[in-house]
Amino acid sequence: MELGAEPDELEKVALEIVRSAGALLINRPEKLTVETKSSAVDVVTEMDRASEELVRQYLASKRPGDGLIGEEGSTVASTSGITWILDPIDGTVNYLYGLPGWNISIAAQRDGVTLAGAVFAPFLFGGALWSAHKGGGAWLRKNGGEMIALRANADVPLERALLATGFSYSTEIRTRQGARFAALIPQVRDIRRMGAAAVDLCLVASGMVDGYFEEELNPWDLAAGELIATEAGALVTNGVGGPAGRDMVVAAHPTLHGEILALLSRVARG
Repeated sequence: MELGAEPDELEKVALEIVRSAGALLINRPEKLTVETKSSAVDVVTEMDRASEELVRQYLASKRPGDGLIGEEGSTVASTSGITWILDPIDGTVNYLYGLPGWNISIAAQRDGVTLAGAVFAPFLFGGALWSAHKGGGAWLRKNGGEMIALRANADVPLERALLATGFSYSTEIRTRQGARFAALIPQVRDIRRMGAAAVDLCLVASGMVDGYFEEELNPWDLAAGELIATEAGALVTNGVGGPAGRDMVVAAHPTLHGEILALLSRVARG
């Protein structure tokens, strides 16, 4: 049986996956087994691994030719041309503390191009389900309601812009980010910290923040949210207008995006 690989079909698969993983994760154990990764504050739990294993088994059963790259180490080579990029819990620290904002994020790529993606945050807005496919717009369903078409906020002056950001797990980098934060905040409306990059990008898409910037993101942090923000009319780049990546991600409507880049550049120069 040939697997469907059209972007709209892949979006439906992504939605099914994040819903299934979300149903697993909402039953959070009272005591979690916690290990550390890159630093003492970069954590992984048994539920991160259980969520990733659920997705691996789903793909092996229903889309056996597809590849998988997961944050917790899953690497399955693709024979279909489609590879799924998975963050089984984006915002694990939120999940550990019982805070909302954690989510499941997955995107389907072909030749490095993201074709579809979905992000599900079960405890935001009674259950926030964002999705998109390339050329199909970006959508949000809250609390099981109707799908709402999304557009990033346009024509927001920098001094009235509500921005979102995140911080590195590295103490050295966080120190630098703190100094940058102090220099930025007098020049914008305010800055929010959700603790989950995929949701931050989806908030840009939803017009719930005006822009977002963060460095040190991995492909699984970025893939689904970048597509959703882009399909909602946001521009997503690195700090100098090139492809978004680990060096920096900046997302905002094009009418604000350039102002954020210029502000970040001025602050970096001191």
